[in-house]
Amino acid sequence: MEEKDVQRLVETSDRLVRGTNLSFKRQLYSSINWSNRLLCIKGAKGTGKTTLVLQHIRESFPKKTDKALYVSLDSIWFATHSLLDLADWHWKHGGTHLFLDEVHHMKTWQTLVKNIYDAYPALNIIYTGSSMLRLESEGGDLSRRQVPYFLPVLSFREYLKFEGVMDIAPLPLGEILENHREIASEICGKVRIFEHFPKYLAHGCYPFYKEGATEFGVRLEATVNQILEFDYPSIDDVSPATVMKAKKMLAILAESVPQTPKMAQLYRELETDRNQGLKVLKALERAGLLQLLSAEKVSLKNMSRPDKILLDNVNLMHALAPEVVAGCARETFALNQLRSSGHFVTYPSQGDFLVDGKYLFEVGGAGKGFDQIRDLPDSFVAADGIEVGIGHKIPLWLLGFLY
Repeated sequence: MEEKDVQRLVETSDRLVRGTNLSFKRQLYSSINWSNRLLCIKGAKGTGKTTLVLQHIRESFPKKTDKALYVSLDSIWFATHSLLDLADWHWKHGGTHLFLDEVHHMKTWQTLVKNIYDAYPALNIIYTGSSMLRLESEGGDLSRRQVPYFLPVLSFREYLKFEGVMDIAPLPLGEILENHREIASEICGKVRIFEHFPKYLAHGCYPFYKEGATEFGVRLEATVNQILEFDYPSIDDVSPATVMKAKKMLAILAESVPQTPKMAQLYRELETDRNQGLKVLKALERAGLLQLLSAEKVSLKNMSRPDKILLDNVNLMHALAPEVVAGCARETFALNQLRSSGHFVTYPSQGDFLVDGKYLFEVGGAGKGFDQIRDLPDSFVAADGIEVGIGHKIPLWLLGFLY
């Protein structure tokens, strides 16, 4: 491969790196050990994976642009050129880091990444892909070689930082539960929380809202379509008929979540069987579009139905649901922020959420009481509409400061 063959890719890489803003970085950025030889960064479309890797290149290679090369595998360049040849050219010309964006656009990406990793022992490879990516396959098992990271949607805390409103460190759940009154009082002494919280719920989960809040809903719906029409079939190799069933399932669920689903009825509406229906449901969860809540950790082998289905985040509710019901939005926000910060959440026999097998949460409005979880140990009410809580009643918005 000659220099003229890669000149356009190199110029594009340099241009994107130079144009990347360093003023706001996602919380994950500082948690990544960038020295690992093989890094995987997964996340739903629109969460900011590309920006994150471009920020790292700009910050870590400010005067050595020849050392790092960024390419997106959805580029038409790869229709007539080989990724292996590109890696070889980059290595022979002094490259030390290869950044591969949107790897799921290349069918044999696992084999290619494994081959590059094995053939160039001193080359660092960082790749990003859809949250739907399967990291193990017959084509090339990378699980023993790579360090995976997951980039969730923006937390409420990150949104406030992105807006330039305030910048504080994430708060561990235990600290919030023990000291929520003091923490909330301090935050509300600096910020008018309810000036910003409704805006976050409407459009603050995805960084691209900065490009225009008025068009955000349309763009988010287009992002959902792209996930289902392009990412899903490229990763799971499903038929157009299955894609249509996934879109119909999402539309049906968006009208009624959160709910205890009647799966048999749902399968009938989709004209499908249990196995296919469960696969579609799990695919929508992997895509970052749904949250499935069950009494215990489940898999396709032991799941008859989830105990509750919610959309993944409140922005999706505003974009896809015909009506945003306050109670649904509260539960969706709480579950999203808890899971995105790494907590294990299951469906309890009493209350709304059991967190890490210990903390029991009931979610509701300002007047929500403890009737349903009274006298249960480690039980809390996460209440919307209050700035500061008292006792075991904490402000719902404070869960947005977990990451």
